[in-house]
Amino acid sequence: MKKVFSLNTCATCRKILGQYDLTDWEHREIKKQPITEEELEEMYKKTKSYEALFSKKSTQIKERGIDVKSLGEKDFKKLLLDHYTFLKRPVFLTDQEIFVGNEKANLENLNTFFGIKN
Repeated sequence: MKKVFSLNTCATCRKILGQYDLTDWEHREIKKQPITEEELEEMYKKTKSYEALFSKKSTQIKERGIDVKSLGEKDFKKLLLDHYTFLKRPVFLTDQEIFVGNEKANLENLNTFFGIKN
């Protein structure tokens, strides 16, 4: 399995995805086709944390008046399934590995995975 979850309207996602040959990857546009509970569980098995998958930059946080510091793992899971913008992106998911978000360390690991020298 090779899946990448992103938003087509996100310039950062487009930039990151454009760096790699994703010919044999399934691409999921999460606004049009939100993640399923099964897919979220696959991601959770690799990260051991719903919070690690949660975007604390989502515009929904302010709109809904969410206090992120008060959230527990069950809350993060519920929100991730509720609205696509809560998923930190992009997410690259394989049978063995997961790469979540656009932080520098994650992108360096992703480059290594794709055989690109940093």
